[in-house]
Amino acid sequence: MSTETETRGHRKTRVGVVVSNKMDKTVVVQIDTLVKHHAYHKYVRSRVTYKAHDERNECKVGDTVLIEECRPLSKEKRWRVKEITLRAAI
Repeated sequence: MSTETETRGHRKTRVGVVVSNKMDKTVVVQIDTLVKHHAYHKYVRSRVTYKAHDERNECKVGDTVLIEECRPLSKEKRWRVKEITLRAAI
Protein backbone atom coordinates (compact mmCIF):
# COMPACT_ATOMS: atom_id res chain seq x y z
CA MET A 1 0.00 0.00 0.00
CA SER A 2 2.89 2.37 0.61
CA THR A 3 3.98 2.22 -3.04
CA GLU A 4 0.48 3.22 -4.16
CA THR A 5 0.45 6.33 -2.00
CA GLU A 6 3.94 7.37 -3.19
CA THR A 7 2.90 7.35 -6.86
CA ARG A 8 -0.39 9.16 -6.28
CA GLY A 9 -0.26 12.77 -7.37
CA HIS A 10 2.60 12.19 -9.81
CA ARG A 11 1.77 13.37 -13.34
CA LYS A 12 3.77 12.74 -16.48
CA THR A 13 5.40 15.78 -18.05
CA ARG A 14 6.86 16.24 -21.53
CA VAL A 15 8.70 19.06 -23.31
CA GLY A 16 7.76 19.77 -26.92
CA VAL A 17 7.28 22.36 -29.63
CA VAL A 18 3.92 23.89 -30.58
CA VAL A 19 3.16 23.08 -34.23
CA SER A 20 -0.43 24.39 -34.41
CA ASN A 21 -2.56 26.85 -32.44
CA LYS A 22 -5.51 27.23 -34.80
CA MET A 23 -8.05 25.78 -32.35
CA ASP A 24 -9.61 27.69 -29.48
CA LYS A 25 -7.84 26.92 -26.17
CA THR A 26 -6.00 23.99 -27.77
CA VAL A 27 -2.49 23.60 -29.14
CA VAL A 28 -0.84 20.68 -30.92
CA VAL A 29 2.53 19.85 -29.35
CA GLN A 30 5.13 17.74 -31.17
CA ILE A 31 7.63 15.75 -29.11
CA ASP A 32 10.76 14.31 -30.75
CA THR A 33 12.76 11.58 -29.05
CA LEU A 34 15.68 9.38 -30.03
CA VAL A 35 15.09 5.66 -29.39
CA LYS A 36 17.79 3.03 -29.79
CA HIS A 37 16.76 0.21 -32.14
CA HIS A 38 16.86 -3.10 -30.30
CA ALA A 39 18.41 -5.11 -33.15
CA TYR A 40 20.51 -2.62 -35.11
CA HIS A 41 21.65 -0.47 -32.16
CA LYS A 42 21.18 2.70 -34.18
CA TYR A 43 19.16 5.65 -32.97
CA VAL A 44 15.79 6.13 -34.62
CA ARG A 45 13.93 9.42 -34.41
CA SER A 46 10.47 9.01 -32.91
CA ARG A 47 7.85 11.75 -33.23
CA VAL A 48 4.57 12.01 -31.29
CA THR A 49 1.93 14.76 -31.32
CA TYR A 50 -0.39 15.58 -28.44
CA LYS A 51 -3.29 17.99 -28.16
CA ALA A 52 -2.88 20.13 -25.04
CA HIS A 53 -5.22 22.56 -23.29
CA ASP A 54 -4.06 26.21 -23.38
CA GLU A 55 -6.55 28.13 -21.23
CA ARG A 56 -5.48 31.68 -22.14
CA ASN A 57 -4.47 31.06 -25.79
CA GLU A 58 -0.92 32.23 -25.00
CA CYS A 59 1.04 29.70 -27.07
CA LYS A 60 2.29 30.55 -30.54
CA VAL A 61 3.69 28.25 -33.22
CA GLY A 62 7.33 27.47 -32.47
CA ASP A 63 7.12 27.94 -28.69
CA THR A 64 8.75 25.29 -26.51
CA VAL A 65 6.27 24.25 -23.82
CA LEU A 66 6.08 21.94 -20.83
CA ILE A 67 2.88 19.88 -20.83
CA GLU A 68 1.51 17.67 -18.07
CA GLU A 69 -0.94 14.81 -18.10
CA CYS A 70 -4.47 15.50 -16.85
CA ARG A 71 -7.95 14.07 -16.92
CA PRO A 72 -9.67 13.76 -20.33
CA LEU A 73 -10.83 17.22 -21.39
CA SER A 74 -12.26 16.16 -24.76
CA LYS A 75 -12.07 13.24 -27.18
CA GLU A 76 -8.35 13.72 -27.87
CA LYS A 77 -7.14 16.21 -25.23
CA ARG A 78 -5.39 14.51 -22.30
CA TRP A 79 -2.63 17.08 -21.64
CA ARG A 80 -2.46 20.62 -20.24
CA VAL A 81 0.14 23.32 -20.94
CA LYS A 82 1.96 23.86 -17.64
CA GLU A 83 4.38 26.57 -18.77
CA ILE A 84 5.97 28.13 -21.82
CA THR A 85 9.70 27.53 -21.41
CA LEU A 86 10.96 29.29 -24.54
CA ARG A 87 9.21 31.77 -26.81
CA ALA A 88 9.59 31.47 -30.58
CA ALA A 89 11.64 34.15 -32.34
CA ILE A 90 9.33 36.24 -34.49
